Amino acid sequence: MSAFLEQFGGIGLAFLGAALAVGLCCVGSARGTGMTGEAAAGLLSTAPEHFSKCLILQVIPGTQGLYGLVIWFFALNVMGAFSGGIQPLTVTQGLTIAVSCLPMAIGGYRSAIYQGRVAAASITIAAKQPNDWSKGIILCVIVEFYAILSLLASILLLMNAL
Repeated sequence: MSAFLEQFGGIGLAFLGAALAVGLCCVGSARGTGMTGEAAAGLLSTAPEHFSKCLILQVIPGTQGLYGLVIWFFALNVMGAFSGGIQPLTVTQGLTIAVSCLPMAIGGYRSAIYQGRVAAASITIAAKQPNDWSKGIILCVIVEFYAILSLLASILLLMNAL
């Protein structure tokens, strides 16, 4: 068992970290965009002229899924996937890559959900004050800032992982 863990454990841990980054960020983005879409559907049933405003608000919580994909690519790049093949990794190296992906995995998941809640609430602005709907975008951008910090943390950790 120890030989198996030494041979494949590092690679497995690194893949796990990369998968968590993209997977959790995409799940969070799906929840956030879903919440916003549900709120938008209610408004659009009575005021279809607000479709573009609703669409913009719905897209915003989807950015975390893209950030997770960026970290997935970074992790695979560190592992050597784009330069001729995955290099063997020790358990310590694999764990280092996995932990480096966690800021984006956790921060992206949670911020996408919270951003979706803000975007869904901002649909009310579009409904009641159509000229002020962009204030909802500003509220969403404040949440986005923390997703960007998570992205930056994971990138900096991965750049120094091996």
